[in-house]
Amino acid sequence: MTKIFDELLKKRGIGKDFLTPEYRPDFYTNLPDLKPALKRLCQAIHKKEKILIYGDYDADGVTASTVMKEGLELAGAERVEVMLPDRFKDGYGMGPRVVERAKQDKVQLVVTVDCGSNNAAIVAELAKKKIDTVVTDHHEISGELPKAVAVVNPKRLEEGEPLRDLAGVGVAFMVVYGLMREGLIPEGQEKWLLDLVMIGTLCDSMEMTRLNRELGFYGMKVLKKTRRVGLAELMKAAGMKEITAETVGFLIGPRINAAGRMDSPKVAFDLLNTTSKAEAMQLAERLNELNEERKKAQGAAVREIGEQGVGNEPVIVTRGDWHEGVLGIVAGRLTEEYKRPAFVLTEVEPGVLKGSGRSFGEFNLAKALQECQKWIVGGGGHSGACGLKVLMVNFEDFKTEVNEYYKKLKLKDQEQFLRPVADLTVTNLKDLTVELVKELQQLEPYGPGNMEPVFCLDQVEVLMAQRMGEDGKHIRMTVKGQTGILKVVAFYAPKEWLAVQEGQRVNLWVTLTLNEWNGQCSAEGRIVELEV
Repeated sequence: MTKIFDELLKKRGIGKDFLTPEYRPDFYTNLPDLKPALKRLCQAIHKKEKILIYGDYDADGVTASTVMKEGLELAGAERVEVMLPDRFKDGYGMGPRVVERAKQDKVQLVVTVDCGSNNAAIVAELAKKKIDTVVTDHHEISGELPKAVAVVNPKRLEEGEPLRDLAGVGVAFMVVYGLMREGLIPEGQEKWLLDLVMIGTLCDSMEMTRLNRELGFYGMKVLKKTRRVGLAELMKAAGMKEITAETVGFLIGPRINAAGRMDSPKVAFDLLNTTSKAEAMQLAERLNELNEERKKAQGAAVREIGEQGVGNEPVIVTRGDWHEGVLGIVAGRLTEEYKRPAFVLTEVEPGVLKGSGRSFGEFNLAKALQECQKWIVGGGGHSGACGLKVLMVNFEDFKTEVNEYYKKLKLKDQEQFLRPVADLTVTNLKDLTVELVKELQQLEPYGPGNMEPVFCLDQVEVLMAQRMGEDGKHIRMTVKGQTGILKVVAFYAPKEWLAVQEGQRVNLWVTLTLNEWNGQCSAEGRIVELEV
């Protein structure tokens, strides 16, 4: 074990049980309403009832839908259908169309994944038509709990319960695990679903607490030998050379999400479920195209907002003629660039604006919407992200109110929440070796609660600085410490980073990766922060 890795494990309090966790999700039984959910599912399977799974349009919802469908079929269900919402027609959660579909198709049981906890009225409508509902979800519950057969949602548990951090796909997997424990699925077969559990959990930015760490650890192993021809073709089409949390988050996740953002989530769902290599290749290419469309729409909106200016108020609130599917990403980019919370809205019907908000630190978007509820048609979310609708005539009032609320809070130094926190400071760059990078891979998959290790390189000398790419927005440098040198790189670097000159001394915060070139392998730093 290298000295740096040993220091890192001690600093984080990491032991062997973290590095090589056991597969032991048996405390799934603590999930609220799990017993009635399993009883109703077993009944539906034995009676050969028609089951409709209703999901969501993001990566968590699409993977959860696939996990639930495959799990029920493994358990013997013969008539399982899946309905995914249309972001532009249905919005988030259950809407009237699911009632129409269930009635038309003579469905006897609706099973939700990644939604349903806040749709009491729709569940009641289904019940009127003699259609039962089992809700499986992980979102915070606001208002009346649906009168479903079961509401399997870990957010019903007390704070601190490990199950609370499950993604929607994690909850769906626990239900499938329960079916295995009931004897309906051969033991061990459920493990082949873990590649999807890992993808959905990472892409929904869930805390990598004990259970998510276990599911993610084994999910990464399953993904490396996945049986899913669709995933294999998607990784190939995305140019994915290695399977890490970073490549899952930056290559697989955006492509799955692009389907629901730009077209229909069915494209991604079909990719995950196809057994045809030819169809998988076609669908993977389609997701690539949709992802490129997403990038263009997102880039155009960010550029336009930059040219218009964002003003000096503490909260950015802006509207324009932008693609509805990229509003959340654009709000996130504004938050990163200007280090302020941001709301981005567009007109979706005459006189009605729809938008997304992103925040950080101590400014809670869910509470902000409550404060501004007289100016919004509707909305919800959590501390860091939200969705909302605002009448055009109330836009300026909402903008004023949300900024007044921010000022009233008198928050101090919120940018501290965006600054990287180094795990260790390294002066001898010779210690940053290929061996260390390979040891760090044992900590995968990374995510909130288990972030990728960051190393501070204090007052290193820049021996070489060179811009890269056609537009010169990337930078590569060679830096020297007390001993040793290290090559570091930053993609889409801020202007102040691009201005760094040879001979300067800088403070760097980096993560480590392997750089393979011409058969040679070396450790390389990815810059996460630079200070002159």
